[in-house]
Amino acid sequence: MLPNRIVARFADGRLLKGTTQDFAPAKEAFHVIGSEGGARPVKVLVTDLKAVFFVRSLVGNASYDEMKAFGGPVTGRKVQVTFKDGETLVGATQGYQPDRPGFFLVPADPQSNNERIYVVAKAVDKVSFLS
Repeated sequence: MLPNRIVARFADGRLLKGTTQDFAPAKEAFHVIGSEGGARPVKVLVTDLKAVFFVRSLVGNASYDEMKAFGGPVTGRKVQVTFKDGETLVGATQGYQPDRPGFFLVPADPQSNNERIYVVAKAVDKVSFLS
């Protein structure tokens, strides 16, 4: 199994970039091998996170302004997620349920560096369904 490139965003604002092979939504923790070097995996508790971004590139493009509108057909329900820190994401989900610890979101922008995002429910202020 190939490792997933991820950016783990902590609720306190910290970032951890690297790869993981053991993330699962039902697990309380997973391990990240950091992109900064070193072979020792870092254990990450999901309850400490805001979201896990599964990315195309760990470098990304800081100057890219991600679209908040859908450019084509969508699989799942269109949602806008507002985090407690004010950040907003727009995308589609097939697994949102308010009583679950989190859910996956596919960004509305097909050019996004994010392929999918695992949103940690306790970091969310509001989920709005879009038409």
